[in-house]
Amino acid sequence: MAEYNPDEVSPEEATASAATLRQQRLLILWIVLGGLVFVALVVLAVFGLMQSGEQTAKIRDIFIIFMAFESLVIGAALIILVIQVASLINLLQNEVKPILDATNETVNTLRGTTTFLSENLVEPVIKLNSYLAGLRRFFQLFGFKEK
Repeated sequence: MAEYNPDEVSPEEATASAATLRQQRLLILWIVLGGLVFVALVVLAVFGLMQSGEQTAKIRDIFIIFMAFESLVIGAALIILVIQVASLINLLQNEVKPILDATNETVNTLRGTTTFLSENLVEPVIKLNSYLAGLRRFFQLFGFKEK
C-alpha cells in the first residue's frame, strides 16, 4: 500500500478540489452580496421612516401587510409539518413496529434453535471427541498404537 503524498495529486482530485473551491467562493460571494442588500434595505427603511408622517404610515401599512402574508405562509408551513409528523407516527406504528416485532420473534426463535443444537448436537459431539482422544492417548501410552 502506497503512502499518501500531498504533492502527488491525481488530475481527477485536482479538478474536484478546484470545483469545490470554486463553489465555496461562489457561496461566500452570495452571502456577502445578500448581507450588503440587507444592509441597503435597512438603510432605505430607516431613511423612509425618517420622512414625513404620511410616507411613514404608508411604509408601516406595507410592512403590516407583508407581516400578515408571512404569518400566513408560516401557518401553512406549520400545518404541512404537523401532517408530515402525523404520517411519520402512522408509519412508525403501523409499518415499522410490526417489522420490529417480527424481527424480535425471529431472534427469539433463533436463540431457541441455537440452544437446542448446542445441547443436543454440539455437546455430545464434543464429549465423544474428548473420550476418543483419551482412548487414543491410552493406547499410545501402552504401546498398542504407535505415535
